[in-house]
Amino acid sequence: MNFEQLIEDLKKGTGMKRAEAAKHLGKINDMRAVKPLVEALQDTNMGVRNNVAFALGELGAREAIPHLIKVLLGDPEEWVRKSAAKALGMLGSREAVSHLAKALKDQSQMVRKSAARSLGQIGGIQAVQALRTVSSLDSLVFRMAKEALEKLKTDTFKE
Repeated sequence: MNFEQLIEDLKKGTGMKRAEAAKHLGKINDMRAVKPLVEALQDTNMGVRNNVAFALGELGAREAIPHLIKVLLGDPEEWVRKSAAKALGMLGSREAVSHLAKALKDQSQMVRKSAARSLGQIGGIQAVQALRTVSSLDSLVFRMAKEALEKLKTDTFKE
């Protein structure tokens, strides 16, 4: 499928077509897709927003970071918030660290886990401090935070 057709599907297709188009746009490494993908973060379909968030991370779309932070903190669907957290980690977004730290307290365990993983990918003193706040009572997230901290011990801090 060509770029123009994917953009057309993203804007005007059925929910399934929009979601598939977003998925493919993340894989084609064409930065012209960033603007339409950012616009699609407002889509009414949860599957579309989920694929869009991940696609922006795959594309390395750093200009989408503020939009992904809004999604992380405000989307009603946990799957979409999880994908936003993952994308922010993929982007290595230092400016998202404080927001990912807030997401460690999200009502959804999968969002908390994704936030912990992303903090481990980003690294730095603020990320380490946030990861150290995870309670052992939240066993899966605690394990993810512990793994992230272990990884960060072996990596050189970027700050």
